[in-house]
Amino acid sequence: MEVRRGLLRALRNTGIIVIYQTPDLRVRWAQNIPEKWSSGDVSGRSDGEFMPALVAERALELKRSVLATGIQETMEFRDRNAVGARWYDMWIDADRDDENLIQGVVTTIVDVTERKNREQTLQTLLREVSHRSKNLLAIIQAIASQTGRYSSGIEMFLDRFRGRLQSLASSQDLVTSSNWRGAMLSELVEGQVDRFLNGSGTEVRFQGPDVYLNPNAALHIGLALHELVVNSLSHGALSRPNGDVVLTSEINQTAVDGTPSLVIQWRESTDARDMHSEPRFGSVALERVVPMSLDGRAKLEVGENRLDYRLEVPGGNFES
Repeated sequence: MEVRRGLLRALRNTGIIVIYQTPDLRVRWAQNIPEKWSSGDVSGRSDGEFMPALVAERALELKRSVLATGIQETMEFRDRNAVGARWYDMWIDADRDDENLIQGVVTTIVDVTERKNREQTLQTLLREVSHRSKNLLAIIQAIASQTGRYSSGIEMFLDRFRGRLQSLASSQDLVTSSNWRGAMLSELVEGQVDRFLNGSGTEVRFQGPDVYLNPNAALHIGLALHELVVNSLSHGALSRPNGDVVLTSEINQTAVDGTPSLVIQWRESTDARDMHSEPRFGSVALERVVPMSLDGRAKLEVGENRLDYRLEVPGGNFES
């Protein structure tokens, strides 16, 4: 009796539910019964009188099996009647006397809701990682294909492809550090520009509202910024000492579908008048790949000593 009292006292501190039942499956004693099952003593009751109905039906079936065979049975169940629903693991064991005769059954029930929630969260994250990995691989495949199409040789291909992969990796780092939520536009501009212009005396001046881009928008707008910076370093304002580019953002409240859109504009003086005379991946990415990936619109204008690029991004791609 002292051992029993000590064990029962210890059980009170664990939250583990323990139920001892006689061969007629009436409760002799129990510990830590949840209040939502029964607010009073359950002694003398059967499972159906205090446990959730569907759980009790299955539990009684298993307990009869244990009484007949002496072999442990287990089950997992969800109490949907509880607030937020609770998950439990149940073990049912035969209680034998000194002569190895079955005198009753001992049921041990452990609340595993937190573990289940962690497992479900992990599964959700794994599905999200799988989905985003496939999207990322599709982007890389498209970049590789288009870069190869507009490269005259392997060295040119490798040089341009590496640069675009680095651009993608820079944007991906921002997305990953935010737990896949996305990235601020200002952070994206800084990440894509600084690695080329740090300490060079040239700059890209960002003006306008800063918005939070979703992961897909961050990756594709990052790619557009990369192409604009690289082109400017070769032909435009960033190729000259103290050259600068103005990059602006604006929230357009008069979008066709009634939702605000984000308008990003890049303006600079440039010598890239022949940009459209021979299609290149840069112009294809800016005018087709990026806007199509965002369900948006883009316009690239190359005139006498100027380059203007306008990208309109629908509201579903960002939060203001």
